[in-house]
Amino acid sequence: MTVNELKFDRDGLIPAIVVDNTSKKVLTLAYMTRKSLDITMKKGLTCFFSRSRQELWLKGETSGNYQHIVSITADCDGDALLVLVNKDGPACHLGTDSCFTNTILEIEKSEEDFSTDGLYRLLEGRKKELPEGSYTSYLFEKGIDKILKKVGEESTEVIIAAKGGDRRETVYEVADLMYHVMVMMVEMGISPDEIRAELASRHVIDHKVKQEKMV
Repeated sequence: MTVNELKFDRDGLIPAIVVDNTSKKVLTLAYMTRKSLDITMKKGLTCFFSRSRQELWLKGETSGNYQHIVSITADCDGDALLVLVNKDGPACHLGTDSCFTNTILEIEKSEEDFSTDGLYRLLEGRKKELPEGSYTSYLFEKGIDKILKKVGEESTEVIIAAKGGDRRETVYEVADLMYHVMVMMVEMGISPDEIRAELASRHVIDHKVKQEKMV
């Protein structure tokens, strides 16, 4: 499908669903005109049309939170766009990672629905609310030194378990280590997206090195 085949509405707009290339999280729903889409494609940065201000705006031009285009895909009808980006900062003007933060309905999840992002959000809630009797609350109350001490202790436990060849015990200790590392991340304000982005950048570098070796 070409740009000329896209279907803009009566106001000359087409919805653009912006998704983070690393986390695959939906960042925002914005609108583009033919002109803003043209700018987006030429600059490699998202440019939208503000319906409230009735003007074009290049995302990040004021805040520095640019969104670098990875790909733009049209839906089957050609009346909506999926924009995959690598972002420089929060997507929302409120400073949040995504504009979609207000939960309306959440069906009770089973253990199969576990995710590291979900755990991270749970830990953030513990830090904010500090419920009494919670081990996580205890760690946050004690502060970074206590948290780092636990990270060190759990790292040692992983080494001992792995050295002993006990696979089950190693899994258990790695889980403990991951939990305490994520507590540390929350305490320091480091998001899972930042870790994924760092790993992704290393993957790109490693891929380039392999290509150079082949040459």
